[in-house]
Amino acid sequence: MLARLKAIFLMLWPWVVCLMLTGPWLIPAAAHISGHGHRWVDILAQFTGPALVGSILASLLVMLMKRPSLMVMAFGALLLAAGAFLPQIAPPRGTPERGAPVLTVYSANLHAENADVEAVGASIRAARPDIVILIEVSPAVFAARQQILADHPYQRASETIVPPGSRGSVIIASRYPLSAVDAPQDQLSALHALADTPLGPLHLVGVHLTRPWPFQYQWGQILQAEMLANRLEGVTEPILVAGDFNTVSSARIGRQIKAQTGLTPAPAWPGTWPTGLPSWLGISIDHQWRSDELVFLSRQIGKRTGSDHYPVVTRITRARPHPPR
Repeated sequence: MLARLKAIFLMLWPWVVCLMLTGPWLIPAAAHISGHGHRWVDILAQFTGPALVGSILASLLVMLMKRPSLMVMAFGALLLAAGAFLPQIAPPRGTPERGAPVLTVYSANLHAENADVEAVGASIRAARPDIVILIEVSPAVFAARQQILADHPYQRASETIVPPGSRGSVIIASRYPLSAVDAPQDQLSALHALADTPLGPLHLVGVHLTRPWPFQYQWGQILQAEMLANRLEGVTEPILVAGDFNTVSSARIGRQIKAQTGLTPAPAWPGTWPTGLPSWLGISIDHQWRSDELVFLSRQIGKRTGSDHYPVVTRITRARPHPPR
C-alpha cells in the first residue's frame, strides 16, 4: 500500500507543483476573458499585467523541471495570460496623417498631499510637453504653478486653493491658447478646456474617477463614467481625455468609457501605480484616451513627481482621414 501511494505521489507531485506555480496567474486572466462586470470579477481583472509577469516567471521555473508535458501546460497558461493583457498594451492605434504636426502630452496624478515642487517641475521639464494635464494638485504645487509651468503660459484650473486633505485641483496648461468649456454641475472631478493647437481645435479633459469597490461604493465609477460621456456628448472636434481612472483600460469601466464615448486608450504598459514597485510590476490606472481624429504615436511613463503615480507622456498627431465612400 505504501509503495503504491509513493508511486502515485511521485507521478503527481510535478503536476501539483506546476499547477501551484501557474494557476494563481490564471485567475486575473480568466476574470478578464469572462467579460463579466460583477464587482468581484472586475477587481480581479485589474491585475492582468502583474499576472503576465508572474506567468512568465512561473514558466521559467517549470522549464527547470525538464518535463515536456508540464512545459506545454505552463506555456498554455502563459498564452492565456498574454491574451488577457493584450488589449491594454495593443489597443487600436489608427493611421497617422503624413506630415501632420506632433504634440507631446504630459498627464499626472500628483497626489493631493505631495508638496515636492522641485520633483514635479523636473518631471514636467524632462518630458518637454506641449500640453500638461494635472490632477490632485496639492496647495503647495498649485501655489508654485507659474514656476512649474513657466513654459506653458495658457492655463485653466478647476479651483484656486484647496484645503489640506482634499483631492486637489485640476490644471490644464498649454503652449497654445486655451478657452474654458462650460461643464454641468455633477459629481465628476474634471476640467474641460479647448486648445487652439497646430492640430486644430482640441478638446482637453482632465479627469479623476473615484477608487473602485471595495474602497468606494460600487456604483461610483460607473456613474462617473456616464457623467464623462455626457460631458463629451455633442463634441465634434478632436478630444483627448487624461487622468487617473482608477481602473485598467480593459476592465469594466474602460469598456464602458469606450462604448459610451467612442474614445480609444493609449497603450498601457509599463504600469503607472504604485511607484513603490518597479513600473513593469505595476498596473496602469492612469490613462490618456483619444477620439478617432487623433493617433498616439508613442506612450511612456515620465519621471517620478513625489506622487504614488507615475506620469504618462504621449506623442499625438492627426489621424489620416478616411476616404469618402
